[in-house]
Amino acid sequence: MKELEQIPREAERSSGMWGFVWEVIQFVALTIVIVVPIRVYVAQPYIVSGNSMYPTFESGDYLIVDQLSYRLNEPTYGDVVIFRYPQDPSKFFIKRIIGKPNDVIEFVNGALTIVNTEHPDGIAFDDPYANLLSRETKTVTLKEKEYYVLGDNRIASLDSRAWGPLPENLITGRVLARLFPVSHIDLLPGKIQFFKMPSNSN
Repeated sequence: MKELEQIPREAERSSGMWGFVWEVIQFVALTIVIVVPIRVYVAQPYIVSGNSMYPTFESGDYLIVDQLSYRLNEPTYGDVVIFRYPQDPSKFFIKRIIGKPNDVIEFVNGALTIVNTEHPDGIAFDDPYANLLSRETKTVTLKEKEYYVLGDNRIASLDSRAWGPLPENLITGRVLARLFPVSHIDLLPGKIQFFKMPSNSN
C-alpha cells in the first residue's frame, strides 16, 4: 500500500509558479484595498516646487498632506494647506490660511487685521511675514465657504491677492509632516500662532 506518491517535477514547477502568481495577486489586492484608500482619502505625498512659501518651505521639500482632518474640522488661521489652483484645477498650490469664511480682512500699509463675529472691533495678526507684504491699503470681505490664502514669501507668491478668495471645495488638505530633507523632518511644519492674544489685566 502506497502512503506517499511522488509528484512529477513538472507538476511541482507548475504548482510553485501558480503559488507565486497567487501570492502576487493577493499582494496587489491587499494594496488596492488598504493603500489606495489611504492615498485617496487620508494622506498624500507632495513635493514643493518653487519658493512662494520660503523660508517655511523650500523647493524640493517632501511633504505628507493630511486629507482627513478637514472632513471633520474646518481649516483655521495659520494652517498651511494644499489646494487646487482656482484658475487651473489641474495644478496644486501650497499657501497659508489668513482669512476664514465671512471674515473682513483689512490691509493697512501691509499690516493685517481680521474683523468677524468673534472680534467685531478687529484683531491684529502677529505676522512674521508682514514686512514682505506690499504696502497697500485695502479691505477684502469673504463669503461663505471662502478662504484667503497667502504665501509666506509675500513678494514672490501668486495667491489670493492676485486671484481672489479660495473656494473651500478646492482645498485638498493640510501639511501634516515634512520628510525631506532629513535635516528638516518635522510634524506640522510651519505651524505658528498668528494672533496677538490680549493679556489679562486686573
